[in-house]
Amino acid sequence: MRLLLHAGRVADANTLFDQVISRAPVGDRWSRSYVLVFRATMAWRLRRIPLALELAAEGWTDLDSERPKGVAAARTISMLGYLLEGIGHRRAALDMIRLAVHVAREAGDLPTLAQSLQRLGGTLNFRAVDGSPVNADEIFGESRQHLEEGLSLVGPEDPSYWALRGAYSRALAGTGDLAQAQAHATEVLRSGRQREDLWSTSVGNWVLAAVHRQQGDLVTARTLGSRAVREAEEINDTSLLLRFSLDLAAICAELADPVGEAAALRRSVKASRVAAETLQEGLGQALEQRRLAVQAQRLAMAAQEAAARDPLTGLANRLGLERSAPRLLEGTAAKGRVPWLVLVDVDWFKDVNDDAGHAAGDAALREIARLLRRECRSEDLVARWAGDEFVVLLGDASASDVGPAVAERIRAAVDQHEWTMVLGTARRPTVSIGVAAGPAKLDQLFAAADIALYRAKRQGRNRVEVHDTAATSRRDGQHAELG
Repeated sequence: MRLLLHAGRVADANTLFDQVISRAPVGDRWSRSYVLVFRATMAWRLRRIPLALELAAEGWTDLDSERPKGVAAARTISMLGYLLEGIGHRRAALDMIRLAVHVAREAGDLPTLAQSLQRLGGTLNFRAVDGSPVNADEIFGESRQHLEEGLSLVGPEDPSYWALRGAYSRALAGTGDLAQAQAHATEVLRSGRQREDLWSTSVGNWVLAAVHRQQGDLVTARTLGSRAVREAEEINDTSLLLRFSLDLAAICAELADPVGEAAALRRSVKASRVAAETLQEGLGQALEQRRLAVQAQRLAMAAQEAAARDPLTGLANRLGLERSAPRLLEGTAAKGRVPWLVLVDVDWFKDVNDDAGHAAGDAALREIARLLRRECRSEDLVARWAGDEFVVLLGDASASDVGPAVAERIRAAVDQHEWTMVLGTARRPTVSIGVAAGPAKLDQLFAAADIALYRAKRQGRNRVEVHDTAATSRRDGQHAELG
C-alpha cells in the first residue's frame, strides 16, 4: 500500500486497503499494535479519517499496558509518532518518536533504529522550518546528527535509506552546507525517478527549491517547489503538501508573483482543510465516545444502586447496608461518638399475610418503611434486612440515648398508625425492636441488637429493649473465669 501511494496510485492503494482491513491482526500484542497503527497511517493517507482515528486510538491504547520493548514496539511507536505529526498532535508526536529511538536502541535492531532516526530527523526539520529562525540552526543541527547516524546504519537497499538521505539533505541546507545539500537532494531525486517513488522526488525537489532560494535563484526555486507540491498532492501526503505549498507561496511572494502565490496558498488551504476536518472528526468522535462512556457509567451506577436497593420498599437491602455501613460507622467513630443500631421486626407478620393476603402484607411493609424514613434523619441508614425485619443505623448520633429514643418513636408510630386503609379489619401490625450501641463493626452491633430483639419478643412484643453492654461484659468475664 505504501509503495502504491508513493507511486501516486491512490485508487489501487484503496482497493488493496479494503482487502487488508477485513483481516484481523495476528501475532503478539506489539505486532498487533504495529498492524493497527500502520493501517491507521494508510487510512489517513487515503483520507478515510474516521477509520484512521479509530485504528490509531486502538493501537495507541495497546501501547499503554506495559513498558515498550523490542523491535515491534519501536516500529509501532515510531509509526504512531509519524501519524500524530501528520494529524497535528505535534507535542505528543515528537515525544513518541524520541521514545521510539530509545526503544530501538535497546532492541539493537539497526534497520528499525535507522527508520526511527529518519522520522525524528524529518520531524525536527519541519519544526525548524516552521519555528523561529533564532532556533532553526540548533534544531537543524540536532536533526543532522540523528540523520548522519541513521545513514551510517543502513545502505541503499534498505527501505528507509532514501528517506534518510532526503531528510539529511534538508538538514544540510538548514545548516548552510548548500553544496552537500544539493548533491544529496539530486541523488534522492534521481533515485526516486528510477524507482517511480513520488515521495522521494517530492522531497528531493523541495530540498533543491530551498537550496536555490538560499542561493538567490528564485525562478528555479519556484519551478522545483511547484514540482514538489504537485507530487505531494499526487501521493495524498497532507503534511508534505502543507509544508511544500507554504514554502512555494513564500518563494512566489519574493518573486512578486501573486498568481503563483495565490495558487500555492490555495493548495495550502486545501491541505489545512483536511487537517481541520480531521480535528473536527476527532472532536466529534471524542464527544461521542465520552457520551457513551457517561451513559455506560450511569447504567453501571444504576445497576449497582438497583442491586443494593430493596424493590418492594425502596430502602437499602442487605447488600446496600453492608456496602454503606462501614463508611457511616467509621465517620461516627472518627468524631468520638458511639454508633447505634436499631433492629426492627414486625410482630405476627405471618398472621397479617394469612388474614389480609400477601398483597396487603406487601403494602404493610411499604407503609412501615415509610414510617421508618419519617422517624429517622436523612443521614441515618435505613434498610430492609430480610422479610419483615428492618435495620436502622444511626449516623452522627450526638445524644447518649438517641438509639432507644428513635426506637421508641418508631414503635409508637407503627402502633398508632391508622391501618384500616391498608389492611381493613385484619390484625394490626406492631413491631418489636432491639437496640445496641458499641464497637464500630456492623456484625457485632447486629448480634447485640438481635439479643435485645429476642428479649423484646420474649417479653410480649410491641416493645423496645436495649442491649446491656455492661451485663454482656460481665457474663463474658464469668465465662472466662469458668474456662
